[in-house]
Amino acid sequence: MYLDSHCHLDDPAFDEDRDEVIARALGAGLRYLLTIGTDLDGARRAVALAESHERIYAAAAVHPHDAEGADTDALAEFRGLYGHPKMIAVGEIGLDFYYDNSPRERQEEVFRHFLRLAGELDLPAIIHLRDPKEGPPLARERFFAVLDEETGGQLRGIMHCFTGGPEFALQCVERSLHISIPGVVTFNKADELREAVARIPFGRLLVETDCPYLAPVPKRGRRNEPSFVAHTADKVAELRGIAREDLDRILRHNFETLFRLRRRDAQDREDTIAYEISNSIYLNLTNR
Repeated sequence: MYLDSHCHLDDPAFDEDRDEVIARALGAGLRYLLTIGTDLDGARRAVALAESHERIYAAAAVHPHDAEGADTDALAEFRGLYGHPKMIAVGEIGLDFYYDNSPRERQEEVFRHFLRLAGELDLPAIIHLRDPKEGPPLARERFFAVLDEETGGQLRGIMHCFTGGPEFALQCVERSLHISIPGVVTFNKADELREAVARIPFGRLLVETDCPYLAPVPKRGRRNEPSFVAHTADKVAELRGIAREDLDRILRHNFETLFRLRRRDAQDREDTIAYEISNSIYLNLTNR
């Protein structure tokens, strides 16, 4: 019942066995795969993948790495793609001051463009954010400033591939963002991230692979793929002291709520009325 809230199924790393990778994900029980296009061509490929598989959905925008080459015509063409019924988010968008593949000013311009578009179309935004290698967290500071100016400080969306600490996580939660945890949480030196996972509210948690990158332990060093998200979910459940089936229920609820997806299969209905998660009792009053 788990999911992958961020994968790159169109990546060339999957060109030789993409169908097999998707089959392994579906065979492992993934209900939702959100594949991300990072440019206009990637957006078209993401939509094609979503059209070919019921459980795959798409998101797309111009990645901050490619902001310098994003011309007006390309930016305008995205608007039409967002009308597709399986294109459910704008992103990944944001700021990357770690690699600086595009000038920071242009990154911010493109980021603002897509934030406005997400607001206009009432779509969630998927955020990519990386600070410089050294010094203060300048990308984080600019992100919060832009968010305050463009959205009033609140954003329906996901801080994708979150690797920060608890303070940053809670700052994102205060701004209405969901936090998506990658396989990095299984790495030996990820203590700060594990501390953050222990404090993120249940209602804001998601998991992802960001494949083909960042394979979790015990797959580290290999090409990552959506079926590996099980290892990340196991670690998150362990850190929160809850059963995997309870985490799966939480993740599914969060994903469906954020992206406003309705379960169309009557057999998929959750029949449990009351269940325990950690030290709380949850009542399924609507049975949705």
